Formats: sequence, structure tokens, C-alpha cells
Amino acid sequence: MAPKLPTTWGAIQLPPSFLLPDILLPLTAKRGVKYGWTTAPARGKPNRFNQKTAGLPVLEHSPAAALKRKDFTLPLRTGALAVKKGMTALYDPETGVRTPCTVLQVDRLQVVAHKTRAKHGYFAVQMGSGWKHPSNVTRPVLGHYAGAGVAPKRQLAEFRVKDERGLLSVGQSVGPEWFLEGQFVDTRSNCRGMGFAGGMKRHGFKGQPASHGNSKNHRTMGSSGPSQGAGSRVHPGKRMPGNMGGQQVTVQNVRVLKVDAEKGLIVVNGCVAGPKGCVVKVQDAIKKPWPVIPSVVEEIKDVLKETAKA
Repeated sequence: MAPKLPTTWGAIQLPPSFLLPDILLPLTAKRGVKYGWTTAPARGKPNRFNQKTAGLPVLEHSPAAALKRKDFTLPLRTGALAVKKGMTALYDPETGVRTPCTVLQVDRLQVVAHKTRAKHGYFAVQMGSGWKHPSNVTRPVLGHYAGAGVAPKRQLAEFRVKDERGLLSVGQSVGPEWFLEGQFVDTRSNCRGMGFAGGMKRHGFKGQPASHGNSKNHRTMGSSGPSQGAGSRVHPGKRMPGNMGGQQVTVQNVRVLKVDAEKGLIVVNGCVAGPKGCVVKVQDAIKKPWPVIPSVVEEIKDVLKETAKA
């Protein structure tokens, strides 16, 4: 005969939740987003980002924990879109030092949209650059621009920011003066594409011998995989001939040398990946201290003080 269960469980304490039926679970624990638990299985639900824990530790694999890990690496403000115009050099007449530099041009850069954590899971600013004729834009995209109150843009890009303080107002224009002379930035652009390339050009293979039995195989790669112990197969990641170039390249810690707001130019030190005319994403360097941007309020106070003295 089975032992009789104590009758005081309902009044004093309850057994573990996995021993109770589903009807009694609401009496023991409240599961929901506002209680620190994620119960939304669908990825389209915005509630999955609102993980406010009530005395519970933040899950390590949750969106909230992912944003917390990026607190020190996400820039405080948005970046800018520019077009690479070419390379030149600056000369210092005092020291005679020649500094190679790249010229970037900002063209009608405006804020098009926002990404917020409550709706999308992260904070970001969508920037649009250039101009595009409305007849070459689809109707859904035209509605997107019309809702923002801006003209159709040639290029669109998204820049992550740390929190809502980095979200600019929709329609606000951003020029080269967004960056300060002497600060460091990170540039991202697609490098020059070279099409299909062989192993010697793509990976620097030595090639086959020029004689001694070699017959019309001087620039081939040779064996693609060993046998027996290696499984008689080609291992993943094997370097082979294929498409070369055309991928995004990030150049970090690039110093801004000159800023020309009238002509829309940003001159940065060194080289930037990509050919002339490519689109370059410029943002504050994450491995350098954030630039100290003078606030508008302080500038207004300085102007008022000068006018009062006059």
C-alpha cells in the first residue's frame, strides 16, 4: 500500500513544481517577461527583449546579457557614410614629413530611421547618403523615406550605438564636422574585388616544379587532401582557388587629419580599403578613448558670455 501523503502541503509548503500538475503551477511560480523569465517562443515578439529581472540573475545567453557585454565596445554616437575619392599626401613644411592620406567625401547625409531595444532588441541609427531619383526606388522604400521626411538616398547603412542617448532625430543632417581633427576612427568598406584567382595569387602557393616530369601543371595547387588517417577527404577550410577580394575590411585606429565642412571632405591618415568611389562607413574607434565633443549648451553659454561682455 502506498504511503499516505501529508495533508499540510497545501497550507504550509508545497512540493517541488515538477511534481505538481499544470493547474497548480500558477500558485507556486509566476513565469513571464516582467518576472524575469522569457516565455515568448516566437521571434517576432518584441517582449523577448524586455528582460527585467526581479531579483534573479541575468541569463548569460539572453539578449539583455549580450547588450551588457557590449557596453564598453559600442560607440556612444552614430557614424557617417562617405565616398572614397582617392589618396593624396600632406606635407609638413617645418619637418618636411610626407604623410599619405585618403580623402573621403560626405554627400547629403541624413538620419532615416531608428532601431530601439524595445522594438528591435538593440539601439542603432540608420543613415542615408547621396540622392536617388524616385522613379528608381520601389514604392515600399519610397514610403519608408516619406515617413522619415527625407529624399530617397543612394546608400543606406546602420550604425550601432550604446543607448538611446546616441539616437539623433530623424531627418537631422550630419556633416564632416561630426568628427574632430586629431581623433581616431574605424573605417569599414569592401575591398577591391579581383574575381576568380588561383592558389598562387590567392594564398601565395609556391606552385609545381618547372621540369622533371611536370606536364602542364606549373601553377596548380597539388594535392587537396591526404588519405587514410585524415579520412580520405578534403578538410573544411582547405585553401583552394576561388573568388578573391570583395569582402568587408575594417581598418582600425585611423587618425582624422583634416575636416573641410564647406566641401564635405574628411582626410584620414593612411589607406582605406576599396577602390575609388566605394562607400566607407566611418565611426569612432572602439579601441581609443571616446572623443570629447563640445556640447551645444556650452557653446551657447560661451556666446552669451561674450555678448554680455561686449
